[in-house]
Amino acid sequence: MKKALNLIVLTLLIMGQSFAQKSNTYKILVGTYTQKTSEGVYYVTIDKNSLKSTIVSHSDKIDNPSFLDVSKDKKHIYAVCETDGGSVQALKFNQATGEFKHSNIVNSGGAHPCHIALDKTGKWIFTGNYTGGSLGVLPVMPNGTVGEPIQTIQHTGKGPNKDRQEKPHVHSVNISPDNKNLFVADLGIDEVVNYAFDAKMGRLKEVQRIKLTAGSGPRHFAFHPSLPYAYVIQELTGKVTLFSYKNGLLKTVEEVSTLPTDFTGNNSCADIHISPDGKFLYGSNRFYDTIVTFSVDPKTGKLSQLSQTPVGGKVPRNFGISPDGKYVFVANQNTDNIVIFERNAATGLLKNTGKEINISMPVCIKFL
Repeated sequence: MKKALNLIVLTLLIMGQSFAQKSNTYKILVGTYTQKTSEGVYYVTIDKNSLKSTIVSHSDKIDNPSFLDVSKDKKHIYAVCETDGGSVQALKFNQATGEFKHSNIVNSGGAHPCHIALDKTGKWIFTGNYTGGSLGVLPVMPNGTVGEPIQTIQHTGKGPNKDRQEKPHVHSVNISPDNKNLFVADLGIDEVVNYAFDAKMGRLKEVQRIKLTAGSGPRHFAFHPSLPYAYVIQELTGKVTLFSYKNGLLKTVEEVSTLPTDFTGNNSCADIHISPDGKFLYGSNRFYDTIVTFSVDPKTGKLSQLSQTPVGGKVPRNFGISPDGKYVFVANQNTDNIVIFERNAATGLLKNTGKEINISMPVCIKFL
């Protein structure tokens, strides 16, 4: 009996040590553009105490896997290939070894897909095809591979910016927390299009169009983690639009600038995220090259700008907040670096840690 008890205690200690080791490391996947030296998708671990990073592995060559999503069991990675042909690459992934294996590749439903998202069941993939101006719905097979699109929806129209809005440009596909609606930000037509989603059949049906300020160019979208609000960042005018969110519908509340009041230069917004506690919202300013920090009013969802933090590089595309909310990882596309910022939980402000990860043309960060 005593030996059995000792064995149980020893097993629990080993399990506890193993858990502690796992929890002491951030694990991220990095999507890239491959015009320079990048090979494709990268797997990186970061020690939580020292912030020392290790590039564990990368996939075999994939063309421009610019945006990623990951299955719930973390065994399958899905990447858009942002090319003329437009495709989705499925990869098997082994966290223990860092091994990537190509599963299959299928059409995304349009040219230059730049965003991808799994629904909450993990059975369906949505793609946003930028140049194609379309979105696709693709089934996930039981073995983790991807099927051909079962539905493709083509947007139509254009906006007043002749250089950037000559036709539709779907920039992000965003499933609602209850998995009942897909919100699609289209930069080319200044709209967020709301589709009801049938998770059994994998079908979308348009239920609402939200017209934004002409020439704004809506890009990435975020739901508040606990309040009935959502936000979209506008690439072309450098603003964030706040929506109230009720019964699956959006209603525009206000717009606020991501820039200082005296700003006069060139800027292009990209990504948007809300801290896990819901108290702060962050957005990336490219060319001005900062992360803007807003406080979020807990009653109204309205934003108040707090600070502009230089990103330590050029053209911050995507960024990610660590699940514990302690750090923000900023992917600087044109300087081939991911810079790590410490986040003050009380004030929301960011501080450059001086730590960075060197990967060519990083454009997407996904925490595992």
